[in-house]
This record gives sequence, structure tokens and C-alpha cells, in this order.
Amino acid sequence: MKNIKRKIKIIKNREIKKRLSNFFYWVKGAELVELKSCNIEEDPVRPELDLVFRRSYGRKVFGVKYKNKILAIMCFGFTNEIPTTVEELDLMTRDAYLKSAHRDQKIGQIAIAYTIWSKKKGGGKLIVKEIFKMIKKSNHLNRLVTLSPLTEMARNFHLHNGAVELQVNEKTQNFEYKI
Repeated sequence: MKNIKRKIKIIKNREIKKRLSNFFYWVKGAELVELKSCNIEEDPVRPELDLVFRRSYGRKVFGVKYKNKILAIMCFGFTNEIPTTVEELDLMTRDAYLKSAHRDQKIGQIAIAYTIWSKKKGGGKLIVKEIFKMIKKSNHLNRLVTLSPLTEMARNFHLHNGAVELQVNEKTQNFEYKI
């Protein structure tokens, strides 16, 4: 009887491991791509920001793509300072963009992630890792900072993914991923 129970336990453990490895199978084949458009109605953080805002003055939209499907999206702008509101983000990205026209077209030194969402479990964490790698390879970006809503969910997400809390503002909070 003990032998049978032990064999059943071993089989169950194998099945659990197999399910887990199949659960994240897509992660290895995923790639980071810049997006020309996205469905902003899916954005749970800042659905009020239109595509023009997300793609103008050096702001960009990136996605994690697997088998021609976008599984996670992150929007961010490039600045030289840390914004505390979306309005400040708009002004700071415009300023960094205009200053870059007089220099070498490299916009800002700080990447400000202001919204992120995932369509598949593990997508949010994966896109943070991929963006982190991209910024590390860049020769002009030296910081990855968030402009996150004042929610416990945002706080937990960033802290569990290795960010450090920089400041808590009136309507937002900033976290930084060390480069």
C-alpha cells in the first residue's frame, strides 16, 4: 500500500512539473517589438490616453510578441527628470524631445514606464525584463522609472519584480529598476 501511494505521489509531481513547464512555454520564443498601435481600451491603468499621446514626442509603445500575438504591452516616454503626474510626463517628454533635436536625436536619459498590461500570465514580468535589457544596451538611457497609480497592486507588482520605491506622490508613485 505504501509503495502504491509513493508511486501515485511521484506521478502527480511529474504531472505538476509538466503543467508548469507547459504554462510558460511561450516565454522562450517571445520577443520585444515596438508597436505602431495597440488597443488602448485594454489598458487597465491609463485607458484615457490616446494613441497619439502614446506615440508622440519620443514616447513609445512596446509589446512582447509570441507567434504573431502581442501578449503584454508597456508604454513609456523619455525624460531628463522624474514626473509625478501624467501632465508632467507630457511636458517633460516634449522638453526632452525638443532638446534632442539640437543634439544627437537621443531623447532623454530616463525611461518612464507609465502603463503596462498583460494578456497572458507572466507577460508583465517578461516585458519588464525585456525592457530592462533594452535599456541596459542603450548608450543614452541610464534609468528605468515608473509613473504608477497609487494602488497596492502596482506597488506589489513593482516591488516583486525588483524595483525600489522612489517616492509616493499625491496621485501617483514612482519606482525605479536599477540598471
